[in-house]
Amino acid sequence: MKTRDRILDTSLRLFNDEGEAHATTIDIAAELDISPGNLYYHFKGKDQIIAELFEQFQLALGQTLKAPLEQPLHEHKGRIEDNWYYLYVVLEELYQYRFLYHNLDDLMRRYPKLVRGFRRILAQKRAALKAIISSLFEQSEVPLSTLQMDALVENMTLQLTYWLNYDRLLHDQSDAQRCIHQGVFQLLTMIAPYLGKEQIDFYRECELIFDGMLKAAKG
Repeated sequence: MKTRDRILDTSLRLFNDEGEAHATTIDIAAELDISPGNLYYHFKGKDQIIAELFEQFQLALGQTLKAPLEQPLHEHKGRIEDNWYYLYVVLEELYQYRFLYHNLDDLMRRYPKLVRGFRRILAQKRAALKAIISSLFEQSEVPLSTLQMDALVENMTLQLTYWLNYDRLLHDQSDAQRCIHQGVFQLLTMIAPYLGKEQIDFYRECELIFDGMLKAAKG
């Protein structure tokens, strides 16, 4: 692996594990066993490393968030299973770059160039969630007004944006599978009151899976 890529990979790991504010370029260089001058040759400071990681994140997440717009789930009968797997992929990508969400307000204050990118991501999240909700509720037995749908989209966008930070506050040590699974389950719980019989059956299966996961973690 090239030194530049190793720097990015190591920085991402340190930022995720120790917090971006606590990891310096000196720490990154020491972790890689290279000189600070070697790191400086590739990146003039931590702000450039963060900008590069954010660009990677935007690109990967942007492609995922476009998926339900390019191929609406209603073409496959809007099965809730499709939404479950899709949201799982989204949360996996958020978790991979979780340092960006762990201290979001402070990060944007110190790196104002990220603000526009985060706003773009918010808009993409809204559009993707509206697409999958629309596909589900085409078959819903419970009518949903435009105002209710917009409110549901906003609540789910909030959940996607602040779930990782909330989960970190609840648990000293993060378990990736539990964190992602619970995040998806919380999102689907918002939809559950509007689901038809076939869809609610799958939701009940998800309840059992998550309940078993929690009991295994405790036991």
